[in-house]
Amino acid sequence: MQIIRTDSTHPDFLQLVKSLDADLAIRDGAEHAFYAQFNKVDLIKNVVVLYENEQPVACGAIKEYAPQIFEIKRMFTDPTFRGKGLAGQILNELANWAKELSAEKLILETGLKQPEAIRLYEKNGFQRIPNFGQYVGVSNSVCFEKILL
Repeated sequence: MQIIRTDSTHPDFLQLVKSLDADLAIRDGAEHAFYAQFNKVDLIKNVVVLYENEQPVACGAIKEYAPQIFEIKRMFTDPTFRGKGLAGQILNELANWAKELSAEKLILETGLKQPEAIRLYEKNGFQRIPNFGQYVGVSNSVCFEKILL
């Protein structure tokens, strides 16, 4: 296994995000267009891609939300590679990178229709918080934070 740091122009990241968007379109149904507007990948400077046997199988990104606060974006693991702890490795790498960039906190939003994502974040030390930003008042959104020490 190998994890690389890159940006949102990397073709393997774009390939994984295409699969993520297809999955979310099914899960989110009629709400997909609302969420999609906040998930553009242009100009994301901090992306990680995880490879298994030289095949890109998981990804994630961080994006500065406010001074010393980074938002986790575009987390995805290929369904055939789930259950191996890869997403946890992605989160760990993103947290390390955020700390290197002087972040004190990570935040994120996920959907109630993604229960495995909710379990992942809880398992990795994220605490549920009130919905932030564009997700305030959105009943199918769940927001989390993790304080970085």
